[in-house]
Amino acid sequence: MNENSGNLSLLYCLCGKRREIIMIDRYSRPEMANIWTLRNKYEKWLQVEIAVCEALAERGDIPKIALENIKERGRFEPSRIDEIEKTVKHDVIAFLTNVAEYVGEDSRYIHLGMTSSDLLDTSLAIQMREASDIILKDLNALSDVLKRRAYEFKDTVMIGRSHGIHAEPITFGLKIALWYAETQRNIKRMESARETIGYGMVSGAVGTFANIDPSAEEYVCKKFGLKPAPVSSQIIQRDRHAEYMLTLSLIASSIDKIAVELRHLQRTEVLEAEEYFSSGQKGSSAMPHKRNPITAEQLSGLARVVRANAIAAMENVALWHERDISHSSVERVIIPDSTILIDYMLNKLTNLIDKLLVYPQNMKKNLDKMGGLVYSESILLELVKSGITREEAYKLVQRVSMKMWERGGDFKDLILSDREIMKHISSSSVERAFSISHHLKNVDFIFKRVFG
Repeated sequence: MNENSGNLSLLYCLCGKRREIIMIDRYSRPEMANIWTLRNKYEKWLQVEIAVCEALAERGDIPKIALENIKERGRFEPSRIDEIEKTVKHDVIAFLTNVAEYVGEDSRYIHLGMTSSDLLDTSLAIQMREASDIILKDLNALSDVLKRRAYEFKDTVMIGRSHGIHAEPITFGLKIALWYAETQRNIKRMESARETIGYGMVSGAVGTFANIDPSAEEYVCKKFGLKPAPVSSQIIQRDRHAEYMLTLSLIASSIDKIAVELRHLQRTEVLEAEEYFSSGQKGSSAMPHKRNPITAEQLSGLARVVRANAIAAMENVALWHERDISHSSVERVIIPDSTILIDYMLNKLTNLIDKLLVYPQNMKKNLDKMGGLVYSESILLELVKSGITREEAYKLVQRVSMKMWERGGDFKDLILSDREIMKHISSSSVERAFSISHHLKNVDFIFKRVFG
C-alpha cells in the first residue's frame, strides 16, 4: 500500500483500535485525500510532538540540545509503525516507539507529561481545519457559478410548482438565486464550524495539567492557529465535532435539494433542464435512447451517507467519565469520509450547474399547458378589489377553474364569458390579470436583495 496515494478515496477496515486505510479510486480529489493519508496524519503527530518539545525547552524543562536532536533526527516509517502496533496494540505508542528508533536517547523528552488524546485531538483539529479550507473554497466556487447562471436566466420565464402541481409563473433565474442564497448560508455555517473545531489541548491525563504546564498548550495552539480548549477532560469535547459534522450534513442536504429539483426538471414529461450529456456517454445498457440524470442521482445518494455520519457524530458526544474511546473508531471513518464526499459532491454539483442544459422553449410550453389556469389568483384579487368578499370571489373563480380541469379550454376565454364574474370586473382588468409582467415585476428587486 502506498500511503501517499492522492487521487483516491478511503475505505476503512477496523482491526481492534487501529485501522488500515485501503485506497480506492472513487470519490476523493488529491488535495482532500492527502489530508487523510497515514503519512500526513503521522506527520501532524510529529509536528505537534516537536512543538511541545519546543515549548518545554523554552521553559527549561528539557535541554535545548535535546530539542535540536529531536528536530534533526525525528522521523517515522508507516510500515514500521504498523509492525510495532501488531505487538503493542496502541497506535500512539507504536508511533512514539518508531520515532524513538530514529532519535535515540533524547526520545525520552518526547510526549513528556502528555496523554495520547493531546496528540490525537490537536492533530485532528489541524486536519479538520485544513479540510474546512478546501470545502470553503468549493462552496465559493459553487456560488460563483450559481450567480452567473442566475443572471443568465433572470428573465427566463417558467412555471413555479407547489406539491408538484403548476402554481404561478417564476423565472429560472429566481430558482437558481434561491440556491445561491442557501449556499451563502452554508459558507457562514462552514466558517463557524471551522472556528468551533479549531481548538487544541495539551493538558495531560484527565486534563488537569498535573504533569505539563499550561504554557505548553498555549504555545502549541498558537503555532498551529488553534485556540486552547478552555477546559477539557482527557479529550476535546465531541459536541464540537458533532457541530462540524452537522454542518457537513446541511451542506449535503442543500446539494441533495438542488439535485432533486434538477432530476424533476429532467423528467421526459417536463424536460426544462438537463444534465450535460457528453459525446460517447451511454445512458442505459438496454435502451440506447436514454439520457439519465446520473450525477444528480449520485449526489442524492451520497447526501444520505453524510447525513447518516452526522448521526454517528452526535452519538459520540456522550462518553464515559473523562473519556473512553468509543468515539475514536467512528471518527476514523466518518470525518475523512464526510469531508472527502462533500469536497467531491460540491465539485460535481458545480460542474453540473456550469454545464446544465436549459430549455426555455419547454419552460414556455409547460407554462401554457394549463391554458392560463395559473392566473386564477390574479382574477381572484381583481374580484376582491371590485368589492365582493374573498369567499365569494374564491367560489366564483374555483367554479370556472374546476370546469377547466375537467374539460380543458382557455381560462381567459372562460372568465370573459362568465356573466357572474364579469358583473364585477372589466375586460381590461382581466387582461391585466393575465399579464406575465405582473408576476415578474419584482424580479430585479429580489436579485438586488440576494446579490447586492
